Amino acid sequence: MKITYPRSEKVYLPGKLFPELRVAMRKVEQVPGTHFADGKKVITPNPDVYVYDTSGPFSDPDMEIDLKKGLPRLREPWILSRGDVEQLPSMTSEYGRLRRADRALDHLRFEHITLPYRAKSGKSITQMAYAKQGIITPEMEYVAIRENMNCAELGIETHITPEFVRQEIAAGRALLPANINHPEAEPMIIGRNFLVKINTNIGNSATTSSIDEEVEKAVWSCKWGGDTLMDLSTGENIHETREWIIRNCPVPVGTVPIYQALEKVGGKAENLSWEIYRDTLIEQCEQGVDYFTIHAGIRRHNVHLADKRLCGIVSRGGSIMSKWCLVHNRESFLYEHFDDICDILAQYDVAVSLGDGLRPGSTYDANDEAQFAELDTMGELVLRAWKKNVQAFIEGPGHVPMHKIKENMERQIEKCHNAPFYT
Repeated sequence: MKITYPRSEKVYLPGKLFPELRVAMRKVEQVPGTHFADGKKVITPNPDVYVYDTSGPFSDPDMEIDLKKGLPRLREPWILSRGDVEQLPSMTSEYGRLRRADRALDHLRFEHITLPYRAKSGKSITQMAYAKQGIITPEMEYVAIRENMNCAELGIETHITPEFVRQEIAAGRALLPANINHPEAEPMIIGRNFLVKINTNIGNSATTSSIDEEVEKAVWSCKWGGDTLMDLSTGENIHETREWIIRNCPVPVGTVPIYQALEKVGGKAENLSWEIYRDTLIEQCEQGVDYFTIHAGIRRHNVHLADKRLCGIVSRGGSIMSKWCLVHNRESFLYEHFDDICDILAQYDVAVSLGDGLRPGSTYDANDEAQFAELDTMGELVLRAWKKNVQAFIEGPGHVPMHKIKENMERQIEKCHNAPFYT
């Protein structure tokens, strides 16, 4: 699974606050420039360019990659040195323990599983919690170096310092998704004052794909510049598939937990419950998922607003939760238990991506009551997440025509308090 790129090489830049850092970059050889002087062709050398590299150890010729063992646990020493986490004696989710005890799954299992970490009682371990305390972590310096792409050496001034990274995370304008149980991931940051990031989606279905294929998709995503990866599996062996992906993924991994929860109840949305969803969250936190899409902005009293639409509700997560609300004629358990959700996420430093369950599926439905009612609820939820030191970003806006983008963005910035927008 080696990755190569022409006219370039993998290099590592050291930190200043944390000299032991080895920030992975790609040094690209530039073609020399040419011009003519006094009728003669003059060749002028151009400096090497350092660029952002998402390919992880897969493009390091000196690294031995064994997918059965997973990638090096880069961040584990940083996490343990802070002294605020503990290693659990076993997985604590009921479903995770059941899968572990099922010997029939041995042929699918990733063998080199490390017992999960969790925050010690009373400790705040999220990057946002550290940032609010004025603490610059190794992860923060790593992303500052990564974002700058060797600007200083090229004589280019930059405002992106480790302290600037800390300030942006503390203010909620940026997030650094970094579950303590995914130490294989190289730190990265998402926010309007940083480089644009691209997410890619993979996942099996009931009809196709295998674990090998999903891991291969993940590697290809990293090769071609995917900054984050979502596993949207809905088929068999979701738990085992996700384990293989996370252990071999050098970028943050996200999921939509309601998808797996729905599989646990045989695809019947009305049979979902807070207890099943909660156990699914813990299961995935302990595997190392870095961020969850959670459609907590769906409210019982707002669901009917989509009735006027041409295309109705097109979000899968939105459809699941809307049906649950209508069948039970009550408030969504995701909204009711949002503070409980944040308490769980904070123990592992998992970020929340507030899902756009009422996004428009056509330009005809853009910027309607349903979409904006959910967006306004997201603004409430993001404050509740930040209060718990949980990093958050907002999903949206769906199918919006050009002339309605401005209104959408201005409302998102105002109502969601400058939280990053995931479009």
